[in-house]
Amino acid sequence: MIQRCYLEITNVCNLDCLFCPKTDRAKRMLKREEFEHLTDKLQGKIRFLYFHLMGEPLLHPLLAEFVERAKDKGFVPVITTNGTRLSQAEKLIEARPYKLQISLHAHEGNLREKTLTQTPDTDTETETAPSETLGLADYMKQVVCFAKTAAHAGIIIILRLWNQGGYDKENESVLQCLAQYFPQEQWTQRADGWKLCENIYLEYDKMFQWPDIEKNALPEKDFFCYALRNQIGVLVDGTVVPCCLDHNGDIALGNLFEQDLDEILSSPRARAIYEGFSQHKATEALCQSCGYANFNKQYRKLS
Repeated sequence: MIQRCYLEITNVCNLDCLFCPKTDRAKRMLKREEFEHLTDKLQGKIRFLYFHLMGEPLLHPLLAEFVERAKDKGFVPVITTNGTRLSQAEKLIEARPYKLQISLHAHEGNLREKTLTQTPDTDTETETAPSETLGLADYMKQVVCFAKTAAHAGIIIILRLWNQGGYDKENESVLQCLAQYFPQEQWTQRADGWKLCENIYLEYDKMFQWPDIEKNALPEKDFFCYALRNQIGVLVDGTVVPCCLDHNGDIALGNLFEQDLDEILSSPRARAIYEGFSQHKATEALCQSCGYANFNKQYRKLS
């Protein structure tokens, strides 16, 4: 069983973050019947179902329903969000995903916020007048209010500052905001950050460069990755990719709307990727430009 599948229920986002590679793919949202089809194809073969690859999952009006359906089918659902729509996410708490990860670094990295009008049965994005972006204090208040309610309901909350060495000038202010809601003397230090209280964690990590097929290959010759071993990605159009960093679908292995997962993973291209990493080689240009696949550096599991 593959541990993690990153299922992109939408590739639309309401932010324009500097650290995000964006995607050139057509904007769309999964319809209810499409979600059912894809999860039927994944059922029994995936443990953790991450509702994210590109896009902001809280923009999808059926997210809470999707979480409940995923649980019905035996998946462990995990949400990753920029945190801007949490004040409208009461139904998500009722659906009770296993874990919800909030990228606090999106507040500083964002250039602008867009107001988007969408329905679950349309594939298009409509941009209206830009909305006023929340200030940090209001943003953090919204995040903490949601986090406390969700944590009380048993949902694990991860507050991410994945911007070390990058857009991190706000971090001290973020910590000061958190200290207003969670007394620092009660924080418990961990290897990757702090436990603020029961079910709420603050996690640090370095800002990373997304792989880019246009970039030159890394100079290292020794590669390894858990793609196709421990994780896969499924884009909003059903395309299966090896990992959550293939944001443009450069390594399209097949499509779950047309094929079964076993058929896709046994294809010559998929097998070449898998066997290549077994020999510490990267067979794909995208992988050759990816620092996560560098075997000589300590591999950090993406979560």
